[in-house]
Amino acid sequence: MASANTSIEWTEKTWNPTTGCTKISPGCKNCYAERITKRFPGHFPNGFAFTLHPDRLNEPRRWRKPSLIFVNSMSDLFHEEMPLDFLKKIFEVMRETPRHIYQVLTKRHERLAELAQELNPWPDNVWIGVSIENADYKHRIDFLRKVPAIVRFISFEPLLGPVGEVDLEGIHWIIVGGESGPGRRPIREEWVVKLRDQALAQGVAFFFKQWGGYTPKAGGRLLEGRTWDEMPVHYYNRLEQPRHVALAGR
Repeated sequence: MASANTSIEWTEKTWNPTTGCTKISPGCKNCYAERITKRFPGHFPNGFAFTLHPDRLNEPRRWRKPSLIFVNSMSDLFHEEMPLDFLKKIFEVMRETPRHIYQVLTKRHERLAELAQELNPWPDNVWIGVSIENADYKHRIDFLRKVPAIVRFISFEPLLGPVGEVDLEGIHWIIVGGESGPGRRPIREEWVVKLRDQALAQGVAFFFKQWGGYTPKAGGRLLEGRTWDEMPVHYYNRLEQPRHVALAGR
């Protein structure tokens, strides 16, 4: 359960140098990571309490194949209990393994902006994103823009309400998805279409992950008859593929 290949559509591997978290906004209510710790208590002796795992720090060094790696799928890298020295060790590993692309997602937008300067120079292979579940949390984008990352992204998942107009200046990628699992809350197509249309209009890559349901894949991934799997242009540049590949299918 520490690190593995994953079925998450927008990444390839997960790496969890910490596990556990605390809930801070409505999107946390039905946390999938918390459910996993309850389902596999033998793998998580501390349950969902925030826990450091120093023994996992060097795992990406052993992964020879260049990969997209979602960092802390079971936690939040900018959690209040994360020691700065341990966070710096995580960034050191990421900086020293440039063959990988690391995707970091947080709801702690204020701590992210506060610590970003401590982590400079920000590695080119570390993408940073914030989660936004409805219009009440759009202010997280302003904090995200302060981070000197090559790729900044937003995960509108679980999307729990309309977001309205969104200024995507300085943002390179958005992911949208519905909630899954017991107690899931519904998503509406018009909320997704509104975000999709704004991404297209502002030149931002758009990825629709899922409608959700009892299981993540229950509702499928089609939006208006097709899948949307766009990635940031920087991803294709690293693969030395032409720019038009990033925009294919629009």
